[in-house]
Amino acid sequence: MTWTTQTVSAVATLVVVLCTCDFVDAFVPPRLSLRTPTTTTVAHVLKDAVEENVATNAPTKDGKPFFSNIMAANRAEIAVRIMRAATEMNAGTVGIYVHEDRYSQHRWGADRSFMLEKAEGATPISAYLDIDQIIQIAKDADVDAIHPGYGFLSESPEFAKACGEAGIVFVGPTVENLLRFSDKTAARQAAIDAGVPVVPGSDGALKTIEDVVEFVESIGLPVIIKAAMGGGGKGMRVVRNMNDLVPFFEAARSEALASFGDGSVFVERFVDRPRHIEVQIIGDGSGNVVHLWERDCSVQRRHQKVIEMAPAFTLPDDLRRQLHQYAIQLTSAAKYKNAGTVEFLVDSDMRPYFIEVNPRIQVEHTVTEEVTGVDLVQAQMKIAAGASLEEVGLIQENISARGVAIQCRVTTEDPQRDFAPDTGTLSVYRHAAGCGVRMDGVGYSGLKITPYFDSMIVKYTVRGSSFPEAVARMNRVLQECRIRGVKTNIPFLLNCLQHPDFKNGGATTAFIDEHPELKQTSTSYWNFANEWQADPKKLATSDRIIRYLANLAVNGHPPELGADEAKLGTGITKAVPSPKIPPRSSPSATNGGFRKILLEKGPDGLAKAVREHKGLLIMDTTWRDAHQSLLATRMRTQELTRCADATNEALINAFSLEMWGGATFDVAMRFLHECPWKRLETLREKVPDIPFQMLLRGANAVGYTNYADNVVYKFCEQAHASGIDVFRVFDSLNYLENLKLGVDAAGKAWGFVEGTMSYTGDVADPSKGKYNLDYYMKLARELVDMGSHSLAVKDMAGLLTPRAATMLVSALREEFPDTPIHVHTHDTAGSGVASMLAAAEAGADIVDAAIDAMSGMTSQPSLGAIAANLRGTERDTGIDLAQLGPLNTYWENVRSLYAPFESGQLSGSSDVLLHEIPGGQYTNLLFQSKQLGLTEKWPEIKKKYAEANIILGDIPKVTPSSKVVGDLAQFMVAQNLHPNEILEQADTLAFPDSIVNYLRGDIGIPPGGFPEPLRSKVLKSRGLDAVDGRPGQFLKAYDFEQERESLEKIYGNQITEKDLLSYALYPKVFQDWKEYEKVYGDVDILPTHVFLNPMKPGDEIEVELGPGRSRVIKLVAIQDVDDETGSRTVLFEVNGEQYYMTVTDQSMGGAGAAREKAGAPGTIGSPMPGVIVDVKVKAGDRVKEGDPVATLSAMKMETSVPSTSTGVVKRVVVNVGDKVDGDDLLVEIE
Repeated sequence: MTWTTQTVSAVATLVVVLCTCDFVDAFVPPRLSLRTPTTTTVAHVLKDAVEENVATNAPTKDGKPFFSNIMAANRAEIAVRIMRAATEMNAGTVGIYVHEDRYSQHRWGADRSFMLEKAEGATPISAYLDIDQIIQIAKDADVDAIHPGYGFLSESPEFAKACGEAGIVFVGPTVENLLRFSDKTAARQAAIDAGVPVVPGSDGALKTIEDVVEFVESIGLPVIIKAAMGGGGKGMRVVRNMNDLVPFFEAARSEALASFGDGSVFVERFVDRPRHIEVQIIGDGSGNVVHLWERDCSVQRRHQKVIEMAPAFTLPDDLRRQLHQYAIQLTSAAKYKNAGTVEFLVDSDMRPYFIEVNPRIQVEHTVTEEVTGVDLVQAQMKIAAGASLEEVGLIQENISARGVAIQCRVTTEDPQRDFAPDTGTLSVYRHAAGCGVRMDGVGYSGLKITPYFDSMIVKYTVRGSSFPEAVARMNRVLQECRIRGVKTNIPFLLNCLQHPDFKNGGATTAFIDEHPELKQTSTSYWNFANEWQADPKKLATSDRIIRYLANLAVNGHPPELGADEAKLGTGITKAVPSPKIPPRSSPSATNGGFRKILLEKGPDGLAKAVREHKGLLIMDTTWRDAHQSLLATRMRTQELTRCADATNEALINAFSLEMWGGATFDVAMRFLHECPWKRLETLREKVPDIPFQMLLRGANAVGYTNYADNVVYKFCEQAHASGIDVFRVFDSLNYLENLKLGVDAAGKAWGFVEGTMSYTGDVADPSKGKYNLDYYMKLARELVDMGSHSLAVKDMAGLLTPRAATMLVSALREEFPDTPIHVHTHDTAGSGVASMLAAAEAGADIVDAAIDAMSGMTSQPSLGAIAANLRGTERDTGIDLAQLGPLNTYWENVRSLYAPFESGQLSGSSDVLLHEIPGGQYTNLLFQSKQLGLTEKWPEIKKKYAEANIILGDIPKVTPSSKVVGDLAQFMVAQNLHPNEILEQADTLAFPDSIVNYLRGDIGIPPGGFPEPLRSKVLKSRGLDAVDGRPGQFLKAYDFEQERESLEKIYGNQITEKDLLSYALYPKVFQDWKEYEKVYGDVDILPTHVFLNPMKPGDEIEVELGPGRSRVIKLVAIQDVDDETGSRTVLFEVNGEQYYMTVTDQSMGGAGAAREKAGAPGTIGSPMPGVIVDVKVKAGDRVKEGDPVATLSAMKMETSVPSTSTGVVKRVVVNVGDKVDGDDLLVEIE
């Protein structure tokens, strides 16, 4: 060797450093000494420097690199690995690729690359097995050495021979070595000849079914069938039952033929639950072989290695040495040349059995490189160039294993679907890095993952001074890397790494099979300090949120949300800041909140405190009925949370806040994509002092139908536990039996129960018929006798005039002096404030009002107006008007933010006294009329509503009875029907279901009974029987445990009691919400202005995922629509990193094509309505009949949609997130 000036200088510098520092070998684990400690001296440093210089320079001829051009006859990660090694040795690199690999790094990363041709209809893999074509490309490119990598032709004697005949060096074993060791039966015989113990098995390849059956009958079960050529788990089957022998033999033979071009297989006794230990060797062909220690590859799935480590740190030292000796003994006798792996099984009694030699570089070679410091690929090249082991610097006594290395193979597979391969575009691809981390992979953001090749996308190798340190480092690496857009096995790898059997080094080859729970990744929870990485439900949060933003940018909101597109972005387009409340002008003028009294003294104590209170108490409806009446219940939790602290301060003297129940429950899931229980519990935590009140629809709970009694009881129990204090219990028909159930359920949940009368008619007008003062007094007596803690008058439409309020409340107060009276109205007619003041004067304890900015019209009367009118009187509300000011400003701004949901109503409407439409329904009907194209007929609809009410029996109108009247009114307008025609044609008209169900008795019995003969005609013509009595009493108890099991099969064991109740009340709404979450995640974290307003190119927003976790998201571009698929790719920058998202454009011609119906030959349709949650193929992919092409989420389950024919994908017309109906076209095959 020639010492250069640079070499001497480097060594001198190193000597100085070593003389001034303590030298610590950080990579020797405490529990395993792998070499004899030596004292570090200058001599040692010089010796190491010399050996390093020898080991890192290629053999030379005439001062030039021995190899001018090295071809990597492989693809993807291993091809790149070969090229990097060659480049470091200053050799040119040549790559080969197929059309399907044209975007792969091994093509554009090579100095030169050439495309392989393949026969029409042939698979892409076949081209990588085309020896003649590869040799020709190599010759044309002046290649003088070919490295085959692993897999494909790496163990092919024919390929090695063809290289030699072409004058090209094969970087691998000799043809003789390959003939002996790539054939597993020949390798087995060589082991026997070398005195290495083997597993009992066939002497050679078994060709026929008869041979296999005869042999297995002779040695007994279990056995393992193995491909005679190749490895990697291909062509391998374990047979435990004789019935499986023949089909498994045929499957193994077919797989071996497809993978290695040779279908020969042999059979061995199957060693149960062994450890898989392999020894890395390298020889120079002269009989001189060294080992580079061993690897533990026991963690396997279907004989495919998943996690590997070096060394096998729990192996006894004597056994370790024995395995090293066996490996050298076997390969030295064969004069083995180049790198190879001698593999063993070690049974539970620590007895080793030789199984095979892999005469090639292995996927897991990286762990050996990390602990030995030897570049195996470069060593291969130097040996191939004619160097001896000594010239390469590989001397056995100098080879040591320092520390522990672990490798994990990251694949694009879904563990929960039995590792089904996934395909698609990588939305983002970001590597992990840092101390002791190595990455070998070829991914990048925007890369399309195809179904043609092995699913491994990257392998990570980490090194640590001990096994626990290496495990911790790998955990960190898998947390840190980001691979989005396709499913990966990363969650599964984390499950393995954190399992006790793995952590204590006791994993065997049966580890994965014995722990099927490792595959249930959606229900995992990992031991990470970062909760966003510990909980799989929070993983890929950014990806789902970006999919929502992309879909919104392309398609806008679905029509059913009810957002006026013309008003989007016209109001406030940023988050409204929290209001700042000034101190109370009289700090002592508060009792600390009525909730404190309720918690200390119970419902009866609260009722007593209310009656003893001198002023008028207020229930604020801003958080529920006000926005339901004005904004179609579209208020998100964010706006409520942001003002919660201020509300708790300003309204401390209020009786309660109405904030839950009624329509808010299902709308939260249906339109806002929020959890209603989460809303309740979040706000409860923020507002500890004011009682929360909800609207309970008696036996209907918060639904529109009847439920089994145990559902209502369980719901009330959970609602109280989650934060509800006051239950306003009503029935839409004032039906006593329904009311009794609701009152009893709320009472048994320890809630404060308001027995509620649904008010209609006019007690001050004798001409109004049955709804006179006597009717309400009788109803009030029933409610008090039921056990109600207070009486409530629920005036849904604003019909309670000041005169009527005085009459009704006075009579109630006189008869029930100890019972609190609570009055609710709507301000539709404009007299709400006057009516509430009259009710207060007549003896009402509590009235309902809304913050000024959310009051008036169909909402409740102004809270500020009532408080101001009573200020300084004996009925003073105790509410500080100065504190209301900032809250009112806040809600003015919030209302501007929600401008797209305003109905367009600009004033009250006194004609409500004629048509009696409830406040919330008034705005909803106005919106529905617009959707149905009946806007110009709005006056007629109001008139028809009054007529419909009389036709149905003049009933109280509140959900769900109000919906019945509204549906009939719209039906009459749409069909141009008069009242007399309804009765005349009752047996033939196609009434909406709500009307038929009402007449049947499904929501109870109305005051005065059902209208006849309308009811009889409708039921008779449809063959329906009437329901006599309370509908719910005929329903059997709901089986919560059975439904829990059903839901857990779909969503995992994270199903809570609250989820169960949501599902029991709204099964389809709950399922749709969960399916929406799968695609778009928890969109409730998005600021409302972002949730509502589509982004445009150039827009940049910041989204806070959690405290201290934000994403800066910029929409860069929206690509033109793909005419074939109707899709657009939306390009974002997330924290400056490119992010790709593809969505279907519902408005373009392509989207129209995407909703074609299947049926023609080659078309694949949706088997049922649902949501596309995964797309498995893309145009140009070749599929076989039965291959999965998409995954559909529907009917409480995910369904794999198979290809109906074999061929090439012509077009894919759906994307993730698309809603489809039955038979909608998904994919077309040609």
